[in-house]
Amino acid sequence: MEVALGKNKPHNVVIIGGGFGGLYTAKNLKSTNVNVTLIDKRNFHLFQPLLYQVATGTLSPGDISSPLRSVFSKSKNTKVLLGEVNDIDPKAQQVIMGDQVVNYDTLIVATGANHSYFGKDNWQEFAPGLKTVEDAIEMRRRIFGAFEAAEKETDPEKRNAFLTFVIVGGGPTGVELAGAIAELAYKTLKEDFRNIDTSETKILLLQGGERILPHIAPELSEEAAISLQKLGVVIHTNTRVTNIENNIVTFKQGGEVKEIPSQTILWAAGVKGSAMGQILAQRTDVECDHAGRVIVEPDLTIRGYKNIFVVGDLGNFSHQDGKPLPGVAPVAKQQGEYVAKLIKRRLKGHTLPQFHYNHVGSLAMIGQNLAVVDLGLIKLTGFLAWVFWLVIHIYFLIEFDTKLLVVFQWAWNYITRNRRSRLITGREAFVQVKTTN
Repeated sequence: MEVALGKNKPHNVVIIGGGFGGLYTAKNLKSTNVNVTLIDKRNFHLFQPLLYQVATGTLSPGDISSPLRSVFSKSKNTKVLLGEVNDIDPKAQQVIMGDQVVNYDTLIVATGANHSYFGKDNWQEFAPGLKTVEDAIEMRRRIFGAFEAAEKETDPEKRNAFLTFVIVGGGPTGVELAGAIAELAYKTLKEDFRNIDTSETKILLLQGGERILPHIAPELSEEAAISLQKLGVVIHTNTRVTNIENNIVTFKQGGEVKEIPSQTILWAAGVKGSAMGQILAQRTDVECDHAGRVIVEPDLTIRGYKNIFVVGDLGNFSHQDGKPLPGVAPVAKQQGEYVAKLIKRRLKGHTLPQFHYNHVGSLAMIGQNLAVVDLGLIKLTGFLAWVFWLVIHIYFLIEFDTKLLVVFQWAWNYITRNRRSRLITGREAFVQVKTTN
């Protein structure tokens, strides 16, 4: 069915969320005869795939962030609003931000996903996830603070807990965190301390499934596991975490219950749709899946509302092969571009075929000169995969000066094997990591 948009008045497009989905929708509506309002509770676009490098001291937050006003400074039809959306009125076609109301003709919701602790939200205090700049800074504080606390600790058992790092989740984030911490402990920091030997650090990666990186080919998953093990990471698969409390991780493996004392537990196991998914469900009766993602139609709209789109991690698009698309940047980018093109087509009284995701491959960094890349028929490992990983991530960074900054930082780190952003900041930045024992 073709949907014609009004031609007698300016068409108002409101986008909630400045991640990849919202950003690429707005960028592709540049120089179009529509008024675009982009709303985000942050004033910057964050390149989430590199957050783990902030958490491990390779990059600074500013290296992977782009101010939204700067990105759209030359897009005269685009207005950026800093604020948080509290509600949506689909009948009145209004977005509510506290006491402010923004009218729309077309609405794009691209608010992404948050951590999921599978009903154990109290674990968040002990095992932070990695979705925001604040998360990365807190994780960085805990990682480097653990080494500092171990340097002062005289009790061997407590020192061992400070030098034990547990990462829950064997997807790309967990794998990349494990590899980065291993390089920190066994290479970068090995000459920096006097009372501890950082080579005694233990890094454990706990994965619920049969293998790490389950989204890539089994042979690449095996190669990644071997590379991590060579770096010093201990991998536990078929492992289910049953409790995290008092700096102890309890898990079941093969019917056996085990406990690991650790002062630094990092969460990379699950995600759930942002709160906007529930707001949409309440206001439109659209269905959400078990992870809180909104079930979308083939054209990325929601059932019963052809002028409301959901793109990126918040949407469950299962019309291609029966499974939801992965929550990765290329999916959000392509969906944003599709929605922008569909809006422009609708302005002319036409439509488009349903959205189709062109899979561009899966990849993960293991460590310096080590990565795995799955491009379908082409599979890369080792140095060549590592170079490909670098190029792809540089390509997806938004601003040119950001690309230059990251390239320079990576080159410097490669030459010196040093990490210049090893700052312990945030709450409790002084003294040591918080303990509950």
